[in-house]
Amino acid sequence: MNNKNKSLMKAILPWILVIILLSSLVPLLNMGRTNEVNYTQFTQILEEEKVTEMSVMPGIYVTSVEGQYTKTEEGKEVNYTFKTNVPQTDQELDSLIQLMEDKGITVQIRDAKSENMLVDTLLSLLPYILLIGVMFFVMRSIGGGGGANAKAFDFGNSRAKLEKDSKTRFTDVAGADEEKEELKELVDFLKNPKKFANMGAKIPRGVLLVGPPGTGKTLLARAVAGEANVPFYSISGSEFVEMFVGVGAGRVRDMFKKAKQNAPCIIFIDEIDAVGRQRGTGVGGGHDEREQTLNQLLVEMDGFSGNEGIIILAATNRADVLDPALLRPGRFDRQIQVANPDKKARAEILRVHARNKKFTDDVNFENIAQRTPGFSGAELANVLNEAALLAVRLGHKRITLDDVDEAIDRVIGGPAKKSRKYTEKERKLVAYHEAGHAIIGLTLEDANKVQKVTIIPRGQAGGYNLMTPKEETYFQTKSQLMASITGFMGGRVAEEIFFGDVSSGAHNDIEQATRIARMMVTELGMSELGPIKYDSGHDAVFLGRDYSSTSNTHSGQIAYEIDQQVRKIIDECYNQCRQIINEQKDKLITIADALLEHETLNNEQIESLYNTGHMLVLDNGEDNHDDHQQMPPVEEKKDPVNLDDDLLDEMK
Repeated sequence: MNNKNKSLMKAILPWILVIILLSSLVPLLNMGRTNEVNYTQFTQILEEEKVTEMSVMPGIYVTSVEGQYTKTEEGKEVNYTFKTNVPQTDQELDSLIQLMEDKGITVQIRDAKSENMLVDTLLSLLPYILLIGVMFFVMRSIGGGGGANAKAFDFGNSRAKLEKDSKTRFTDVAGADEEKEELKELVDFLKNPKKFANMGAKIPRGVLLVGPPGTGKTLLARAVAGEANVPFYSISGSEFVEMFVGVGAGRVRDMFKKAKQNAPCIIFIDEIDAVGRQRGTGVGGGHDEREQTLNQLLVEMDGFSGNEGIIILAATNRADVLDPALLRPGRFDRQIQVANPDKKARAEILRVHARNKKFTDDVNFENIAQRTPGFSGAELANVLNEAALLAVRLGHKRITLDDVDEAIDRVIGGPAKKSRKYTEKERKLVAYHEAGHAIIGLTLEDANKVQKVTIIPRGQAGGYNLMTPKEETYFQTKSQLMASITGFMGGRVAEEIFFGDVSSGAHNDIEQATRIARMMVTELGMSELGPIKYDSGHDAVFLGRDYSSTSNTHSGQIAYEIDQQVRKIIDECYNQCRQIINEQKDKLITIADALLEHETLNNEQIESLYNTGHMLVLDNGEDNHDDHQQMPPVEEKKDPVNLDDDLLDEMK
């Protein structure tokens, strides 16, 4: 049972006890039977029954008479009460009192005015009593209730949450060996500070985790919380800033005050760029509340009074917008770059996320890692989760290689839209477009390796070509970038050569090729303009840049020359692509025809078609890449010119 359910039970339990108590009192209250009688019945009771006591309360118009008598029923006496009203006259009242005295009944005369005064007083005080009770209940709920209303006036209190019993360990973080070593040092210092003190070393006061989204920065912080046997406070950068000026600074003070009381401890600030952006930027200056919060954070981290025993962990994917004062030694002494994993790290990450899943024997995580270059840890976890969902959907007992293959395609381009109907002309257009990409990848030495080609539409794409680097490297040469641009041009050139027309299907290819070419000219110095960094237009005021900065601007003449160099690179790659496809027409037609027949081709099948003209299929449809058999060669069109005429006629 979680804390919310426990709080609900504590609130309901007193009311349940009250209801049970009232239910038990109802029979006791019903033991005496009260009966309101008329005057005739009243006189009859006085004559016949054994009346034990009587009370008389004279009023203005009537006299109220109440009494009690006993009556034997089934061998036991039962008490009855009765009540009646008699006219208020002196003669009637005297005769009534005389009658009761003759019967030997004890008579008690009550004053109506005094009783009415008491009732009136209670009624007059009742609204004030209710008001005081409601105010007490509300103030108690706000001050100590512990619910959502308790936060109504706690503007300056810290929102940092104390992490307890974190189950994440460093063994749950794969593919980040160097990053874990850096963080293990913090945990070791907290557990054994004397070892560092004897060497005269000081542990970093702050460690900043920097990297793209999904690379495991927050996961590493949770692992530190699980490994370190010290208090671990976590908070998001956005939880400091509110609409009220000074609230964020107050929360920072309160957070460090609590941390000092529990030192040694760790404070983790996620997405610190929400509060740590560079000061004094933006149109009209900065943001007073955010800047005051940042100033207070700077002082608490390393100000006049130190914070010994407190280690700050922070994570961001925008370290370039952080204030320089926040990044200096003494505050964030160390920056740990958490990059996207390489092939080996991706295989380790896949194994970690595959612990609770069942796979067939042919699933090889090294091969999956080879097919997922550039994937972050979060995307790899999503791939295996999608594969598990697909396996359940298809009724598989284990996750197959086909499930993983489809999951990768889903993460890249979305689910396959097999219901989308293509005309025959569109299918041919897509097939030749994708075959054009594949031919460039198979021909150029520096081009990426073709892993899969399909004409099944996904997302906004009519088909796609999965190409991965032959070998993952940290740097890319000019020839590799030129080969990438040539590969992007393959689909557009194939359309132009075989159809005599172009389509909108190359929209994304052109966008990516232009981006690479402009980066080569303006940032990488890979053009005739030389190794000069030109303004690429990425700097913006709202990202923490100075509004009046003009250091990276250039003249109109330079802008014209940049455009000329970009065009020159694109044209050179386009011409090279055209030359390759003209030389490899027959092979492109073979691959395109196979695509039209089978819709999807894998790496082995494409290479077999390219080298031999034969199509390889897998034995019994199983995903076993060791045993293959050859199909008859795909029928080739011997006259490409006739093919052009036929397709052009259909297009018309």
